[in-house]
Amino acid sequence: MKNVRWFFKETIPIIIGILIALLINNWNEDRKNKKYLNQIFSSIESELEESELDIKRVIPKQLASVDTIDAYMNNEKVTLYEIIMKSDGIHKPIIKTNSWNAIANSKIELIEYEKLSALSNIQESKENLNQRIEKQVEYSFQNFERSGKNKKIILRMLILDIIGAEKELISEIEKFIKE
Repeated sequence: MKNVRWFFKETIPIIIGILIALLINNWNEDRKNKKYLNQIFSSIESELEESELDIKRVIPKQLASVDTIDAYMNNEKVTLYEIIMKSDGIHKPIIKTNSWNAIANSKIELIEYEKLSALSNIQESKENLNQRIEKQVEYSFQNFERSGKNKKIILRMLILDIIGAEKELISEIEKFIKE
């Protein structure tokens, strides 16, 4: 009986000490994770704001390209290459997702589902936009020397499709930043 009392008398303080140490460690880990998330989300917001500004900078240039196509739509002498040159080339916004990619590859489990879903939608929209721009570039290079109205109509539609995707991406970015 003495041995049992002695055992509990010696063991209980050790167990309590271990539990206190675990609680302190968990509290410290939670504090570090919250600080990390705050820094990451601050970076994500900054990148998204910069991306939104760049998209808004590019859209008027793309609309000017559409206007240029419209101006030369019926002129069979003006090629797609000439239209693109008169429009100062093909325009693509820079969409930054470096911070999002960093957390997606490391501590994604720390992010709430709603934010995770919104960031995934933004990433998906970015990839969708890049595919549309690649399609426009490919089409333009394949038809550089063409001057037919149908080719110009298709190029116009591709650019308008890209603008629509950019506006959708702006909407998703603004929604994320407001939350």
